[in-house]
Amino acid sequence: MRTGRLLAAGRTADVYELHADEGESGPHGPDGLAAASGTAAPGGPADRDGADRHTGRGADRSGGRGADGNAGHGADGCTGRDGAWVLRRYRDGRGDAVAEAEVMEYVRSHGYPVPRVRSATRTEMVLERLTGPTMLEAFAAGLIDPVAAGATLARLLHALHAVPPRTHPAFRLLHLDLHPENVVLAPHGPQVIDWNNAEEGPPGLDWGVSAMILAQVAVDEDDPRAHLAHDTLVSLLAQRPDGPAALTEGGLAEARRRRAANPTMSAREVELVGPAEQLIRRIAGPGPTA
Repeated sequence: MRTGRLLAAGRTADVYELHADEGESGPHGPDGLAAASGTAAPGGPADRDGADRHTGRGADRSGGRGADGNAGHGADGCTGRDGAWVLRRYRDGRGDAVAEAEVMEYVRSHGYPVPRVRSATRTEMVLERLTGPTMLEAFAAGLIDPVAAGATLARLLHALHAVPPRTHPAFRLLHLDLHPENVVLAPHGPQVIDWNNAEEGPPGLDWGVSAMILAQVAVDEDDPRAHLAHDTLVSLLAQRPDGPAALTEGGLAEARRRRAANPTMSAREVELVGPAEQLIRRIAGPGPTA
């Protein structure tokens, strides 16, 4: 699936690889850090097409790309357990890395698969580096098929919504950006990255957002990978739950509203929101629950 502006526009963070001998504390900055290979400077290719590529050596990953931030990967070693860390820094100061880190550590404490966070300030986060391709990259390499991808996304949504709520007993933690580029297929299992959009709410909204992201790619006739997005969407919706956690009418409507209001999408991409919703309704059958 094409990421471009549709899935990953406006990434505005720099990513550095921490040297192995750097301590647990100290100022974060270019001194003592190595810039992650492939990290684009403002105005570079990543800003134009919206998809930063941190190539590094091998296929290591650490955290993900939110609307205002990126996390990259470095070389050698799999996780922070052996000293392999990266620094994610928001460029424009709009992100709240502390809040994001708190969510990540909360779900990790309940067994949910996320990178470990070492430290965070409002605009920076140091987190473990993961080895493996994103699900999107695995598509291109022929390592995963759409049926398996959709089922994996569904399992991750199910598992996340089973995590006890942090505050409101009627709500659950929502990722609100769970799609193939935000899942790293690490050796120890799929890991979910990019928690910048996380909030508490009804699970149906999370299902709606993931479905809308896939459907927008699936209805794009100019995208040669539209069929992959379509088949992944079919697989995802086949695994959706019944009852209060289902893909609800309200959840789908709110997902459409949020996608249409996304300032990082082009006018053409916003035009795909309506057809995307129609596709979801056709695949879902009788329709989302009330």
